Amino acid sequence: MDRRLPSPRPAKLVLCVIDAMAPAMLERAVAAGAAPMLERLMQGGRYVPDCVAAFPSVTPVCAASIVTGLAQDEHRIPAMNWFHREEDRYIEYGSSFRSAQRFGIARQLTDTVYNMNRAHLAEETLTVFESLDDAGVRTAGTTYLMYRGRYRHEPQRDTALTRVAATLMRHPVMGPRELFYADIFASRRTGCRSGLGMPGVRDRHSGCVSSYLVEHDLFDFLLLSLPDNDWYSHKRGPEAQVHSIAQADLQLARVMNAAGGVEEFLSEHAVIVMADHSQAPVLGAIALQDDLAELGVLGPGARSSDEPREDEPRIAVCPSQRAAMVYALHESERDAMRASVVALALGIAGIDLVLWLERDAHDAPREGVISSPLRGELRFAPGGSVLDSRGRGWSVEGELAAIEARIEDGRLLSEAYPDALSRAWSALTCPTSGEVLLSAAPGQEFMDWGRQAHVGGGSHGSLHASDSLGALILHGVELPDPEPAQWAIRDIAPLVLAHFAAA
Repeated sequence: MDRRLPSPRPAKLVLCVIDAMAPAMLERAVAAGAAPMLERLMQGGRYVPDCVAAFPSVTPVCAASIVTGLAQDEHRIPAMNWFHREEDRYIEYGSSFRSAQRFGIARQLTDTVYNMNRAHLAEETLTVFESLDDAGVRTAGTTYLMYRGRYRHEPQRDTALTRVAATLMRHPVMGPRELFYADIFASRRTGCRSGLGMPGVRDRHSGCVSSYLVEHDLFDFLLLSLPDNDWYSHKRGPEAQVHSIAQADLQLARVMNAAGGVEEFLSEHAVIVMADHSQAPVLGAIALQDDLAELGVLGPGARSSDEPREDEPRIAVCPSQRAAMVYALHESERDAMRASVVALALGIAGIDLVLWLERDAHDAPREGVISSPLRGELRFAPGGSVLDSRGRGWSVEGELAAIEARIEDGRLLSEAYPDALSRAWSALTCPTSGEVLLSAAPGQEFMDWGRQAHVGGGSHGSLHASDSLGALILHGVELPDPEPAQWAIRDIAPLVLAHFAAA
């Protein structure tokens, strides 16, 4: 007779992503009594006020890192707006409605809803949904850019609104066992509606769906996405987040109450609450398309020629809020175009950092370069004796002032640019990134292809700490040993998988 006791079943786990939640604003909301659920989780768990985002610190890149535990050199999602070399076209995930109009609404929706997960996210990169689905864990997710799992979901056609949407969204997707993506995909009838994912309604839809899932015991792992804080902060500025964080807190309360109350919920559920990035105030805009026009900029909908020709586009310009990328359209002049872009970019007002990759004779990455128009140039490569805040070794040469860094006891420290070398290296070596990457100065944003910017509001995307550090709360999950000296959003997927592997 086998007298072994059955393995204990791990607690159910909710990963709640409150888009752009700034640590200072979370702390202010808690101090004001506006976020009692988040306060309860902070008091009973581990609060990390400086979890570092990817670079560019924009939602598609960060969402991919959260669900895969990898940076973009492996998951391949490089930006909000990027140039697909094989298809010779721009990819636009939704910088603004006017930008989407320039590229075509149908094309933008197809890239965001379908291609981001089906084609752009590296096929060999597993999401937490796929890994947990394979392990027999019951997975669920509300509307989130990254949803790829093992279960097939057909578009909904049960209302007039979803039937209209189905004229564009006609194809099934592979997602978690329970998937609720706007009103387009729903694995079961819940009575919850999102207005097709309209800003200001999305948090309530996620709260409604998630409370239904809790009430009916339909998941072991749930990704609860609360994105409206990001929209509100873009519109009103990061200082206004206390209101939108309070609204997110109400949805957390709604979910917990579905289990009978906060304490009842926490007795059965572990919870991770996190931001994907933060936001910084925007005071001015950089029209990069205009500033680089003399090099010949490819416009939306245009195609590049097979060979470089006089008076034809030579570069693709990809603004992603407070970051941007520039691509050379022709391999034969890649190095020359890179040098021309760098020379011009270093003279553009509002650009803080210009980054590029230098290669060896075999076209392999040799070293990265981070150049500041005001603070000099730093060259770096993996494998040296200088350790960063996460323990990775680097060789460095040049001006540490470029990233406002210093070396103490063999460690590279920079409060202004957290985890800068690793984030920059992953961005530069990502196969889908451009030849030159740009990071905007504090207060500045790159105007998108719809000529829109969040001047007077907030934005994100840069390498700077102001929009790269988000809040992280861990409650009921076992912390890694040793705990990271610098938490990063790519630490979360391994934490989720370890939670279920421990049983």
